[in-house]
Amino acid sequence: MSYALALLLQEQPTPEQMAAAGGVATVFMVIWLAIALLIVASMWKIFVKAGEPGWAAIIPIYNFIVLLKIAGKPAWWIILLLIPVVNFVILAIVCIALAKNFGKGAGFGLGLLFLSPIFYPMLAFGDARYQPQPQG
Repeated sequence: MSYALALLLQEQPTPEQMAAAGGVATVFMVIWLAIALLIVASMWKIFVKAGEPGWAAIIPIYNFIVLLKIAGKPAWWIILLLIPVVNFVILAIVCIALAKNFGKGAGFGLGLLFLSPIFYPMLAFGDARYQPQPQG
């Protein structure tokens, strides 16, 4: 059987199937939106803890510049975040530096990198205090 014939013989979804698919998509969208709002609220709180304006968390690109400042890294690293593969390494370094500036270890920094929806709220709403580390 040819590919074109197989496409022609496909069944059309029933209205019930389309409604079910729409319901599932809506649930996933609501969950995604809730996670996104949790991360934004967490970043807002982290920025405030570090003495930066909380509203910076909702401004694209600028929020990474502020995050770099809080982590004690130079602002020009924002350019490195545009380079594939390098951006992942830089993000790992920034997450570890951010964790250390809040009195946490490298493991917590890796948690910020890989499990952001869990570790950002822990950092934001926990008892961690911003203690910038000397550069060196």
